[in-house]
Amino acid sequence: VKGAGVEIKKYLPSKIPLKTTIVILPGRMLWDKGVGEFVRVAKRIKERNIRARFVLVGDVDMDNPESIKQVQINKWIESGIIEQWGRCDDMEKVYRKSSIVCLPSYNEGLPKVLLEAGSSARPIVAFDVPGCREVVENGINGLLCRPKDCFDLSSKMEAMINLSFQERKMMGIKGREKIEKEFNQEIVHDLY
Repeated sequence: VKGAGVEIKKYLPSKIPLKTTIVILPGRMLWDKGVGEFVRVAKRIKERNIRARFVLVGDVDMDNPESIKQVQINKWIESGIIEQWGRCDDMEKVYRKSSIVCLPSYNEGLPKVLLEAGSSARPIVAFDVPGCREVVENGINGLLCRPKDCFDLSSKMEAMINLSFQERKMMGIKGREKIEKEFNQEIVHDLY
């Protein structure tokens, strides 16, 4: 059984923003969620004058030893590398504002945020680790990167940003189809 599934009637496809590419990393602010790599990639891409906004969406988890201190996040924000939207209880709205969803996590079960992103028809960039690779088909609905490899993540992120609007839209559509077939909460419920 593939996780708990996702509510496909809640996380619906929407138009990808045209004006600005917004890359989000939804999750707890932990080092092993790949937040450090995400920030390094954002810095590298901005240094190459590629226009995109990079946004952290989630809370600092002070009970976790892998937690990133808010002081560090504030330094990244002040330097203009990233934005932080914090914890959002309306993730459907967050996905509608995003262009690309990135989860460079070192290890996952079956990440709910990637199921939601796929259901919302957003292309995904993630590390090629168990859990993520079950949701992302490389080159079909997103791009998979070598785990903990900042250069590969940067290369794949730049490639995703440079895809045409139509190519990214098609990846999103393929992601939605995959979620409907394999991860629809009703299907998973029936399997249980």
